[in-house]
Amino acid sequence: MRSPALPRARLRSDDEHTDTTTGRSPRCDRAGTRIVITRELALALRDAGLVWHPAEGDRFQLVLPDEVELEIEADVFTVSTMTIEARRTPTGTILAFNGTTEWALDAVTLTDAVWLPREDQLRDLLRGTFRGLVRLGDAFRVEIEIAGQQLLFEHPDPSEAYGRALLALIERSR
Repeated sequence: MRSPALPRARLRSDDEHTDTTTGRSPRCDRAGTRIVITRELALALRDAGLVWHPAEGDRFQLVLPDEVELEIEADVFTVSTMTIEARRTPTGTILAFNGTTEWALDAVTLTDAVWLPREDQLRDLLRGTFRGLVRLGDAFRVEIEIAGQQLLFEHPDPSEAYGRALLALIERSR
């Protein structure tokens, strides 16, 4: 469902919509801390089996063929009925780009996108295994328990620590 113009297109993304007062990207909270995980961790979670059911406010990046410019894949997009809407079709869910200027896409399938879950979404996905989040000076430690075994995941970014814990949970659940 890609437009023929896609390989040379420049898509608008959340990164182009920074707060004019603070200059912050939507990837960061008020303190400037990242609130979504890295692309690499998101891809690892998807490859491990994490299923995404797009909802309003979810952030994602495109995963496109090699002939498409790499800068397009670096952009972060947000599901929103005004610009990018998740539509259920008989063949699966698509992400429809709703007529925003400079968009070269009509729609992409979920296989062409990778979800960048927020910290709260990652914590919710840990469900009953989550035991706590501890600040350690310059890092954060997420504690989970799986089958009576305590597992610890440290990272300077709490979202990354949550994501690594979720990856371990998914891998051990297989």
